[in-house]
Amino acid sequence: MEHKAIHKEGPTFSRLIAGAWRWNLEESKVEQLIQTSLNADITTFDHADIYGDHSNEEIFGNVLKKNPGLRNKMEIVTKVGIKFCSGRRPKTWVKHYDTSKEHILWTADNSLKLFNTDRIELLLIHRPDPLLNPEEVAEAFGQLRKSGKVLNFGVSNFTPTQFEMLQSYLPFPLVTNQIELSLTSHAPLFDGTMDVLMKHRVGAMAWSPLGGGKLVKEGNQELFNKASKYGATQSQLSLAWLLRHPGNIFPVIGTTKPERITEAAKAVDFKMDVQDWFEMLLVVQGKEMP
Repeated sequence: MEHKAIHKEGPTFSRLIAGAWRWNLEESKVEQLIQTSLNADITTFDHADIYGDHSNEEIFGNVLKKNPGLRNKMEIVTKVGIKFCSGRRPKTWVKHYDTSKEHILWTADNSLKLFNTDRIELLLIHRPDPLLNPEEVAEAFGQLRKSGKVLNFGVSNFTPTQFEMLQSYLPFPLVTNQIELSLTSHAPLFDGTMDVLMKHRVGAMAWSPLGGGKLVKEGNQELFNKASKYGATQSQLSLAWLLRHPGNIFPVIGTTKPERITEAAKAVDFKMDVQDWFEMLLVVQGKEMP
């Protein structure tokens, strides 16, 4: 498995990242997913405070507490900023965003406690907040960075202008923007999102890199034939398509099946020809490039 710096001043991550969105499972199953990921040299794990109705971080942390040697073998990413109605958050009566300094600091401390760890490698603002005060966010990030609780910062689902606006308030770099990006959701390659990240030498984290499984479920015959050419599965080729891009993309795989993690990890071994890359794009677009 390839490991790369997501930013020249940021952390080094495994090129494929294990996404814990669906890991609201028994501890034994989460432990199996962690071990399978590490065995495949996937060392980076993507979380959010809200995943599993605010429970996934705790389940993951319980595994780390039982296996203290695991923590130094991995990098933890988590997110903050979304609030929704939940029995675990009785004061919330409507889904909304909260990027206040108070909430960022509280959530980071709570995540540290749930993970049973003393640092988080990367903290992201989960969604663009129309009430986001960049000065407050900068103060919160600066305080967490100075304390050593959070080592790096980034955003998720931000537009290019939102990314550059927040970056302008920070004396240190935002090291990623986690965006929806796949062969079927490829707008960021053309709408300026990837251009701005490449301008700042920032690697993108790609959520739903298999289009929510749409490609595999539909079993597109043209793509299947091309996978056979490479000796790859359709999932592996879809990931290799993202990895072929020069923008330093880190796909976040969200499976709960150990065998799919092992399968996905091999995607880094396939080097795609440029014409095959464009032909796959043609298949999903239904038209050639202009």
